[in-house]
Amino acid sequence: MTDPLPREDFLAALQALSSRYWGSHPFHVRMHAGHLTREELRTWAANRWYYQSVLPLKDAAIVSNCPEPEVRRLWLERIVYHDGAVEGEGGREDWLRLCEALGLTRAEVLDERHVVPGVRFAVDAYVRFAQTRPWVIAVAAGLTEMFSGHLMRRRVVDVLAHYPWIERADLSYFTTRVDAVSAEGKQAVDLVLAHCVTRADQDSAVAALAFKCDVLWSMLSAIDHACHGVGKR
Repeated sequence: MTDPLPREDFLAALQALSSRYWGSHPFHVRMHAGHLTREELRTWAANRWYYQSVLPLKDAAIVSNCPEPEVRRLWLERIVYHDGAVEGEGGREDWLRLCEALGLTRAEVLDERHVVPGVRFAVDAYVRFAQTRPWVIAVAAGLTEMFSGHLMRRRVVDVLAHYPWIERADLSYFTTRVDAVSAEGKQAVDLVLAHCVTRADQDSAVAALAFKCDVLWSMLSAIDHACHGVGKR
């Protein structure tokens, strides 16, 4: 049996997957350079909504699979963050406001008419992963939070610089999420490092994070194809 990696080596193996994060996807590169049209931004926002909308379901699956009350209490906060404590609040609401600012109606976002098959397939696979894998491995899949804070900060700056019809208030999902994702990322890393104590668990955690990076990359590739009229229905 292979010995477990020392804590610092395990963390380094997780962090090494930053090269597979979707920040370097050609679609994101064009977005940050100001090369997307309004229609492309709308396509991105409407499809990204599908991902945002299921995050509470993914987190609820982690809670349902976790036998430890202290972890469940901790993780429940994420569901409330996205769904909001009351109607009209939370990350879902912030994303809907961004969609409206880009010219989409709530009705067309909520009925998912613009969601392309590739995005739906990738996102549904992520939810199924969380439902069917051990809770800590599902947590490990979400460690893309380690890589997302800097991208969110850059997105706010670049979008405001290149798309003058978008106002800072329209980007509240990102401006609010930057601080939250930093805290959540550390929380999740600490859980994974503490609970993945065998080499098999560590390898599964690294594979889970690689899978999540593939999910995100596949989403953007499907969106990119849709923007060029490929794979539309």
